[in-house]
Order: sequence, then C-alpha cells, then structure tokens
Amino acid sequence: MKKYLVIGNPIEHSLSPQLHNYWFKKNNINAVYDKKKLKPNDIGEIILQIKNNKINGINVTVPFKKSVISFLDKLTKTAEKTQSVNTIFKKDNEIVGDNTDAEGFKFSLKHINYDVKNKNIYILGAGGVVPSIILALKELGASKIYLSNRTKEKAEDLKKIYPDLEIVNWGENTDFEMIINATSLGLKKNDKIELDYNKFGSNKLFYDLIYNPRKTNFLLKGAELGHQIENGKMMFIYQAQLAFKIWHNVLPKVNDNLLK
Repeated sequence: MKKYLVIGNPIEHSLSPQLHNYWFKKNNINAVYDKKKLKPNDIGEIILQIKNNKINGINVTVPFKKSVISFLDKLTKTAEKTQSVNTIFKKDNEIVGDNTDAEGFKFSLKHINYDVKNKNIYILGAGGVVPSIILALKELGASKIYLSNRTKEKAEDLKKIYPDLEIVNWGENTDFEMIINATSLGLKKNDKIELDYNKFGSNKLFYDLIYNPRKTNFLLKGAELGHQIENGKMMFIYQAQLAFKIWHNVLPKVNDNLLK
C-alpha cells in the first residue's frame, strides 16, 4: 500500500486526508493518506522517508512551504519561481518539489467566474502560499498588487521576488477590487483582522484562503457589509486535484458529490 502525507503546523484543520482518501476509493488506488504535525527539525527525516520509499508523496502546508526546499534535489519551474513547494515526489531517484497552489488558485477564481484582469488586488499576509497567489494574479493580468504583512520585513522580502508589489503598512487601507486574507488569522474563532472595513466602498470580493472554518470573521464582516465572499475551499480542492495527478497520473473528478 502506498503512503501519502500532508505536513504542517498546525495541521488539525487540514481536510487533505478526507479528500485524497475519497479519491483513492473512487479510483481504486491502493493507498492511504494521513496528516502529520512537524517541528522544523523533523523535515529532513520525513524527506528521507521518501528517499527510502517509505512514503510515496507529501503535501506541504504552513509554515514549511519554503523551508522544505533545502532538503530537495530539484524544483519544478513554478516551485523555483515562487520559492514555494506544496507537493513532493520521487522521480528518477531525485526528490522533486512542485507547486500546485498557483494553478489551484486560478481554477478557484474560474469556478466563481471572477476575472482579475485589470483589477487592483490587496493581499494580507506574506506566508508560504503568497508567492503562488502573486504569480497567479500576475499571469491572470491583475493591474496592481498591494501587500500588507504584520512583519514588514517579510513583505519586503517578497518585493525582492516581485519588484512591482506595493507594500502597505499593516492595518492601513488602499484602493482595491479584491482583498485576500492569506494570514492564519481566522483559524481560531476569536481571530480578527483590524481594518477600517467601512472605508472599503462597495462590490468587493473578500477571499479567504482558510477553508476550515468555512466562514472566518473576515468573511463574516465582508458579508455583513454586502460584499461577495469566497473561502479557500475550491483552491484547496484544485491544488489537491493537481497534486493527485502528479502522483497517480489520474485527474480525479471535482463534482457535487465531492463538494458535499
């Protein structure tokens, strides 16, 4: 039986095992998928298990998308460009890091028929998934990307990869059509993002990369003010679908049964 894992910290909220195990069953694949909470010094050991064929593939979530890179032999173009890895596998005896987050995010926007072309986007957070979001937005033709992070240095680091990013001080407002929460603020019930929501204007898209809980306080606030809201569920599903294809050469179905 093949063995797959998602690694992260925290990891309790992850629905990856539920999703991949469902697809294994549907596609008659003899495999099991689990989740594992790691500390930074555990990464080397877990990658070694792929080298030794004890694990067949790994998904990576917060906060290890960048830190896993130094343990890998090779990166795909997207992983190289974003310096962010969410899917790991072994090919020709090399451990390869890939990134399906960028395409997963694109598919999630397509799913709700939202076109970012020529729009201003405001991203909150500068963590491991953000370079993938920026790459996707740029490829989709976004006009301007603003970024704000609690630790300004991390935002400035991203500006080295994407020089045309505009950095905004944490808590300040800017001119946008879509605002994305890419922080972990929302995983806990009492998490709030302090912004002057009443100055946002109307008809914005509030997008939260968090999918569990389904509605964070950020999304509840957006809905209360009459904005369109979207959580990270579809991005999560589409990035998983692409990872599944990499590992098994099968593109599993995303349909109503799966969403239920």
